[in-house]
Amino acid sequence: PVDKETIVVAAFTGNSIYPGHGGDIPKTDIVANIKKLKPDLLFFSGDQVYDHHRHYAYWLKFGRDFGEIIRNIPTVTIPDDHDVGQANLWGAGGKKSNTRAGHDGGYAAPLEYVKMVERAQTSHLPDPYDPTPVQRGIGVYYTTLTVGGVSFAIIEDRKFKSGPQGLVPQQGPRPDHIRNPDYDPKSVDVPAAKLLGERQLKFLREWAADWRDCDMKSVLSQTVFCGGAHLHGSRNNRLHADLDSNGWPQTGRNKALREIRKAFAIMIAGDQHLGTIVHHGVDEWNDSGYSFCVPSIANLYLRWWAPLEPGKNREEGMPEYLGEFVDGFDNKITMLAVANPGEMENHDKLTTRSAGFGVVKFNKKRREITVECWPRNVDITSTTVKQYPGWPRTIRQQDNYGRKAVAYLPTIKVSGMTDPVVQVIDEANSEIVYTIRIKGTSLRPKVFKAGKYTIKVGEQSTGKMKTLKNVQYISPGKRKTVEVNF
Repeated sequence: PVDKETIVVAAFTGNSIYPGHGGDIPKTDIVANIKKLKPDLLFFSGDQVYDHHRHYAYWLKFGRDFGEIIRNIPTVTIPDDHDVGQANLWGAGGKKSNTRAGHDGGYAAPLEYVKMVERAQTSHLPDPYDPTPVQRGIGVYYTTLTVGGVSFAIIEDRKFKSGPQGLVPQQGPRPDHIRNPDYDPKSVDVPAAKLLGERQLKFLREWAADWRDCDMKSVLSQTVFCGGAHLHGSRNNRLHADLDSNGWPQTGRNKALREIRKAFAIMIAGDQHLGTIVHHGVDEWNDSGYSFCVPSIANLYLRWWAPLEPGKNREEGMPEYLGEFVDGFDNKITMLAVANPGEMENHDKLTTRSAGFGVVKFNKKRREITVECWPRNVDITSTTVKQYPGWPRTIRQQDNYGRKAVAYLPTIKVSGMTDPVVQVIDEANSEIVYTIRIKGTSLRPKVFKAGKYTIKVGEQSTGKMKTLKNVQYISPGKRKTVEVNF
């Protein structure tokens, strides 16, 4: 729907099947709301199947639950740990794991089972960027999908990730749970630990620079790039750090965010069972993009965001648990919204456990992204129904590269073309600083160090591009205009 002004994505995670957690309650409320919403894309980020040994049977059940919406709406499904029969997943390039807990890295289920899960859940996706299998012939599926002028990078962020056992000293009841608040976060950021593989990073780098047939971009992943919870499973189980999150390893996390922010892309994910909006930082708070972790369809394993100290630099009126923090790995994060479970989390197995789903609306005309977080068993069209506290929130596209400018390049003023692609290249190292399709005909490009730059302007899909070389930076207080005529 390229002519549609706003592209709508409905996002889900954690389709628990267990009666004790609301998994036996029919999904008819979700299906009814999605029919009213009429989104352009459905995204199921993982744990579509919670049975660890009968994926086929429960995949059919998943299809029966959601088939009425899946059959009419383009749908992305990507498998996570429970889909492949594990409690957690660190894929470690496809090696064999010796435990269904997964912490030694790899896949524990029989090889044909893992392949069957990935065939069932990913064979409908566009062809992978690089189809080369990982160890033991396990396939890959990271790829791109463009819907109505929004380009989605679908990354399998756990296929290459290292398992923590043997890489970091155990500092809790499990190799992936650190309970020691006095530990040094740098001690677990070991050189051997990977998050995304090098070829995934190359994929993100090329995707971020390619703006053919798209106005906005987004990354779809299994989980978010930070530790986004303090209490795990119960209110008395406080973890200092969770190695299952994409906050670890920190070097890998920062590499990923540096590539993603070059596309001004919002990140949409699940797995944490806890709805959150986070503005990520690498070197400084908020210098990267936003992420939206959607709540579980039915919340099996509860988590809470419960910091011991108030957040810094909170927006006016924000509660103390929001604002700027470091997570258990010393990653800089700004928490902007949290859908914590209620005080009586077993009274209503869905609403008080903060179950629900997410909606992301990409307004191409205004270049804005509106994020919504809805509870279960409500009618989202009712004027009396409220979203979880902190939602909805609207984010400007350019805020997904929130890094502060050190200097600026001359304002690019284009004639003969509207909404061109602008790419900024650092001539000192030939690296692409960022690429964006602008709205309108002018942009004042920000840069992050003094130097000379190359600017490419035009339409990538037709090859109608113009290149400006040796463009000198100017200080923030000065202005200069360069005209580009087509």
